[in-house]
Amino acid sequence: MNRRQFMSSAAVLAASTKLGALSAFSAPGAKADYSLRIQPTTLEIAPGINIQTLAYNGEVPGPVLRLKEGVPVTIDVTNHGASPDLTHWHGLAIDSINDGAMEEGSPMIAAGGTQRYRFTPRPSGTRWYHTHAGAFENLSAGTYSGQFGFLLVDGPGQPASSGHFDQEINLAIHHWEPSFVPMLDTMRAESANGPLTTGSDVGYKHATVNAHKLGAGEPIRVKQGQRILLRLLNASATENVVLALPGHRFQILAMDGNPVPNSKSVEVLSLAVAERVDAIVEMNQPGVWILGSTLQAAREMGLGVVVEYAGSHGTPVWKDPAPSDWDYSQFANASPVAGTPEETFVLTFRDNGPQRGSKFDTWTINNKSWPEIEPLIVQHGKRYRLVFRNGSGDQHPMHLHRHTFEVVSIGTQQMSGLKKDVINVMPLETVAVDFIADNPGDTLLHCHQQLHMDYGFMTLLKYSA
Repeated sequence: MNRRQFMSSAAVLAASTKLGALSAFSAPGAKADYSLRIQPTTLEIAPGINIQTLAYNGEVPGPVLRLKEGVPVTIDVTNHGASPDLTHWHGLAIDSINDGAMEEGSPMIAAGGTQRYRFTPRPSGTRWYHTHAGAFENLSAGTYSGQFGFLLVDGPGQPASSGHFDQEINLAIHHWEPSFVPMLDTMRAESANGPLTTGSDVGYKHATVNAHKLGAGEPIRVKQGQRILLRLLNASATENVVLALPGHRFQILAMDGNPVPNSKSVEVLSLAVAERVDAIVEMNQPGVWILGSTLQAAREMGLGVVVEYAGSHGTPVWKDPAPSDWDYSQFANASPVAGTPEETFVLTFRDNGPQRGSKFDTWTINNKSWPEIEPLIVQHGKRYRLVFRNGSGDQHPMHLHRHTFEVVSIGTQQMSGLKKDVINVMPLETVAVDFIADNPGDTLLHCHQQLHMDYGFMTLLKYSA
């Protein structure tokens, strides 16, 4: 059963309830370590601007879950929404049933039901949790909603274990009030993506950092000389972002929760959908500043937060940074990856225009869409290479569930050591990543843009017997 069939089935509540009753993962009487509630929430993102959404425990982002690597945990998720839902623990190497993706066999949580997730969190680092429900043309569902939060797994080698900072601040970016927008012909022409299509895209009215638009809510308050550990998460459904803090630089420590081989200082950082960055910022430029998007239109939508030094007052300042291209390779080792993969899977992405009656394009991997696409078969313990060939004019943040991969090349540039679970593949670009098949069970591979995932852009990896 695919996402669309599941979401539209008249028997979905009965089926979900039955599955929950049969599952060993439904909530017993003993109290869980943590409890989350998916519930309707009114979020005031700026004075007079209220968003009706679903959120965890009525908060956006949801409660920070701070876990210890290797220590088992139980989390109850109760669904007070009107439709079946489920929660994905993004970036963790856990089993398929608890991972929170229905394509892997994770059970849906019926409206009014409770699901108990049991897993041992690993690896350590900045992970996150979010809904993995389909949305299709319902732009209030799935990751268009406020269902996301930080999941921090403490363990050796992480920035939080070093203590070399004065404040620890988590910032999640999200876009609100999505609507249908016709495809821009100029964007299609520039993409060299062949014939123009008649599909739609998604546009937004507002953006927030955590729960507020730029200028609303409290500023980030700092003191001169402090070292601030920023955890930045792009929790948008479809929008990649580029950020800067004028007069300051980001010392990149980790990407997607994994320490980078080369810790570099950058003025501008890029976050594709679902990516995370841990960075140290030295507070050495007293004043009142804007940490926000490098695009004026995005800042006007609200994508930013005020950073205020102690004793400083006045209008927040923005200064455009020098133009720069985001380059993953600067954080990796320049040497090629060691070892030869057991097999290489070449995956070519294209859009095929909208299906009949749909506003949105369908997406294919090697000319097939989910659920018709054949799975990739792997053997436990062996190394595999995924070659992502982007034949479209869109960016694609590719996410592999339940595993961490190593980036081995972007175009012709080889590298090693950079470990991630999301990699943004630029238009007409080719990116190769390696992973070890060390976590048996069905494993989802997909573009993390909700719009693309809903319309066919995913496949499964299956372990052979």
